[in-house]
Amino acid sequence: MKKITTFALLMAALFATAQQQTIDQKVNDLLKKMTIEEKIGQLNQYTGDNQATGPITINPNKQAEIKAGLIGSMLNIIGTKYTRQYQELAMQSRLKIPLLFGQDVIHGYKTTFPLPLAEAASWDLQAIELAARVAAEEASASGIHWTFAPMVDISRDPRWGRVMEGAGEDTYLGSKIAYARVKGFQGNKLGDLNSVMACVKHFAAYGAGVGGRDYNSVDMSERMLLETYLPPFKAALDAGAATFMNSFNDLNGIPATGNAHLQRDILKGKWNFQGFVVSDWGSIGEMVAHGYSKDLKEAAYSAITAGSDMDMESNAYRYNLAQLIKEGRVSIDLVDDAVKRILRKKFELGLFDDPYRYSDDKRAEKVLANPANRKAALEVAEKSIVLLKNENQTLPLSKNVKTIAFIGPMVKEYKANMGFWSVELPDVNYDKWVVSQWDGLQNKVGKNTKLLYAKGCDITGDNKDGFAEAVETAKQADVVILSIGERHDMSGEAKSRSDIHLPGVQEDLVKAIQATGKPVVVLINAGRPLVFNWTADNVPAIVYTWWLGTEAGNAIANVLFGDYNPSGKLPITFPREIGQIPIYYNHFSTGRPAKDEDSKNYVSAYIDLKNSPKFPFGYGLSYTKFDYSGLKLSSTKIKSNETIKVSFQLANVGKVAGDEVVQLYIKDKFGSVVRPVLELRDFQKVKLNAGETKTIEFTIDKEKLFFYNNKLEWTAEPGDFEVMIGASSADIKLKSDFELVN
Repeated sequence: MKKITTFALLMAALFATAQQQTIDQKVNDLLKKMTIEEKIGQLNQYTGDNQATGPITINPNKQAEIKAGLIGSMLNIIGTKYTRQYQELAMQSRLKIPLLFGQDVIHGYKTTFPLPLAEAASWDLQAIELAARVAAEEASASGIHWTFAPMVDISRDPRWGRVMEGAGEDTYLGSKIAYARVKGFQGNKLGDLNSVMACVKHFAAYGAGVGGRDYNSVDMSERMLLETYLPPFKAALDAGAATFMNSFNDLNGIPATGNAHLQRDILKGKWNFQGFVVSDWGSIGEMVAHGYSKDLKEAAYSAITAGSDMDMESNAYRYNLAQLIKEGRVSIDLVDDAVKRILRKKFELGLFDDPYRYSDDKRAEKVLANPANRKAALEVAEKSIVLLKNENQTLPLSKNVKTIAFIGPMVKEYKANMGFWSVELPDVNYDKWVVSQWDGLQNKVGKNTKLLYAKGCDITGDNKDGFAEAVETAKQADVVILSIGERHDMSGEAKSRSDIHLPGVQEDLVKAIQATGKPVVVLINAGRPLVFNWTADNVPAIVYTWWLGTEAGNAIANVLFGDYNPSGKLPITFPREIGQIPIYYNHFSTGRPAKDEDSKNYVSAYIDLKNSPKFPFGYGLSYTKFDYSGLKLSSTKIKSNETIKVSFQLANVGKVAGDEVVQLYIKDKFGSVVRPVLELRDFQKVKLNAGETKTIEFTIDKEKLFFYNNKLEWTAEPGDFEVMIGASSADIKLKSDFELVN
């Protein structure tokens, strides 16, 4: 049997190699027929004329340029009708090279899933892959070949608006999620009708912009870049990502779009990336504003030599590359390499065999109406919710409760539940498609429960005229649910905020409702960590709902009433105050570390604030309780070619079934460079019935001990380590020591 399996694998590998050789030959044959203008056209991407997830650029010559073979790709073309129309124009060109259609399918297409940061809170890689899989099926059925996702930028600054689009602050978790999302988008293989090309972004270090400001400069050590910010990109590449997108920021003074170290040395060199790199929107032209390039011609020169293959929307290549080639400044070999990378993907997608294979009206109608997609959206939304506080067992609510007051500016929102970076489809009535929180609660409660509503206030502004009605409504109820937060468009691209406290007078509304003496549950809707100290300290129950997508209302209702036991854990640290930012769990120790959260005298601390975060990385509550015990290590010494088995017992000592995200952290006690106080190195999501106990096992090998040493070598140094098992980065339940020996 083993011989048969080995033979089958060998034959599959040989077939794949032969297939790729065939595609490469086709690419080379086509390249020989192309003029310089047609080659440059393949490197040129334009937007459509209708806004989908970003701005539009009006170009009256667009159709003529497609017919002339001067455009290789389009974005923001929605639906089979329009993708077919544009593809028909491409088929009128001399060589009939099909267009690629790209789109920002970030967290769903028609069926919208939770924001990526919310999905990361699930710590459920299968669920995250499922969300990307459904998005790919719907997008590909609508004529899309390529999604500009996943965003894998590590960010330790919640002021940055695009923190909502990634997986949070941790490199290990972010790498696992990057891999899962690429697998979800691309499916079994490119060319399958339910697959879209992934585009890993933003290469690189975009999430480390100074001050949390979008598009801002990044200045960091090479070690920090290699160890913290690049691994999720490498994980995505290992998953087979077809394309990469470079970033808007400069990195140590060099704009990423023109950064040869990133694109030539690392991505296409050391990592041997065979796909193509697309610029972010206009980022080639923006090198002029950076003060890095004199004009658009010089920007084109910098970008193509650095390794940027496709120009999104700046027209730098379109109007300058031919002249640069003529002048001998740019080798035609560089252009040919970029063109071949793009053509190869078009062949792999099967577009030369059938340019319209993704523009099938009947398939689109069937896929977009698939009820299984909504079921998946509900499942992922439930898993993304984080229970932050639950004093006096306020939650779950009893299904026999007589009267509920549902108060707040988010209660009856529909479209807002989709969050930022959602695809707007022209033929969808979102008031009927999206389940509001009000509708979700109505779907859940029985006829014997009365629902009362008051808006209370707006999300922003200082108007308190609605407070009196809200208070009177609360007084009539047995329990009050308050739904507050930031607007769905207050996080996302170009949505950095200097103040991430709850906006407007919403926290004053919380105070007024809490003063009624009624049991209060607060739902916080946001795309980032917010600061809400009074609420956190005084309200008995707090649920962080993020923005959950199409099934938001049903998912929230299921959690509130205990039909789903919340299992989410924070993928990013929540600060106490803005002055703590950047704050993250895996910081370095200092020569004067604070002994506890109140230590302030001649230690690394603030004199006016506790040292701990408000809610730590990895934190999240459940309706049940878990007990950790019996930690065992198979050995206390490990050689570089050996492993250690770590085992312990996890028991559900509560009254209901639940999922626990068990987290393994490691501390390298001494090194040739200072190491973090602890680092996530593994995790498992474990489901236990009430009263059930399971033995949980992890394996520690040398890969979990690697880092970049003082010579920037990727290595593990012999020495002492501590392994920690915890329910969060700040709630370590078990720990032990081991040693790596030569």
